[in-house]
This record gives sequence, structure tokens and C-alpha cells, in this order.
Amino acid sequence: MNISAGRMSFRDKGVRKACWDSRDRYWACLDLPGIQRDHCLELRRLYELACPGHWVKHFDRKRQYMEFQERIHSVGLREPATLSSCPALDTPLTRRHRVYSEVVFT
Repeated sequence: MNISAGRMSFRDKGVRKACWDSRDRYWACLDLPGIQRDHCLELRRLYELACPGHWVKHFDRKRQYMEFQERIHSVGLREPATLSSCPALDTPLTRRHRVYSEVVFT
């Protein structure tokens, strides 16, 4: 049994590179200022053809997380106004998040 069978692996380096290149072209399109996501649909289609589905899912999640991190660094983590006005939501977890946001972002 191949140990790397469960990992995200491809047959050869060239195929992996083609996948990463198509992902990078698609992401570059999404990063263009003022561009609508609809303009990148062809690049998205090529990205999905070049990469296995589980890679696409992984890369999409990675991009969403990177965008989330960027928003936190540029805007900061803001607590929704409704959270503090609802006693039922005042759980230890939300209190911890509130303290964390005050320590890190104030």
C-alpha cells in the first residue's frame, strides 16, 4: 500500500504544477481591483479541470481563510452589536472571544 495515497498527491510534478498555475491565474483574476467574479468564470473552469475536486475544495477554503485573515488585519475583529444585548448568547465562549478581541485589537 502506498503511504501517500491518502495525501493530496498527483502522478507527477508537471501535473501538480499545471494545477497550481491554473489556481494562481484564477486567484490573480479575483484579486484584480474592480473586477466582477463573473469575469473569472473561464479561469475557474480551467482551474477545476486542472485540479482534482478535493484540491479545489482545499484551495477554496484556504483562500477564504486568507481573505478572513486579511480583513482581521486591516479592519479588526468586531463583535456584532446584537451579541452583547442578548443575555442568552453570553456564554463562556463568547466572553472569551470578547476578551480576546479587546486584548488583541484595542
